[in-house]
Amino acid sequence: VQLQASGGGLVQPGGSLRLSCAASGLTFSIYNMGWFRQGPGKEREFVAGISWSGGSTDYADSVKGRFTISRDNAKDTVYLQMNGLKPEDTAVYFCAAARGTWSVPRVFRAVNYWGQGTQVTVSS
Repeated sequence: VQLQASGGGLVQPGGSLRLSCAASGLTFSIYNMGWFRQGPGKEREFVAGISWSGGSTDYADSVKGRFTISRDNAKDTVYLQMNGLKPEDTAVYFCAAARGTWSVPRVFRAVNYWGQGTQVTVSS
């Protein structure tokens, strides 16, 4: 199983990035998907999640209204559109796949697979 995250980079405050996470080796459409991040000197934290069908989403309070998670089950890919980026969004972003009934944060307490991470740096 592979979760290949991409799309990170350096962006100025207020800018936008779109992260992608392409899955292979698993039946993508039955997994709830999430994005997490780990900033310098911080613990990994939940950012956004989307149910296996795409019908439900959830966000950390710190990103609500700025970030949007989506998925394309035909392409086995989950996305994170990040707008209005702030320096405090600087982190390594990881995608995660989790089986189970959709309920945040419970469903992501037992992640089945993690991606390798992509660096997002917000700085002027």
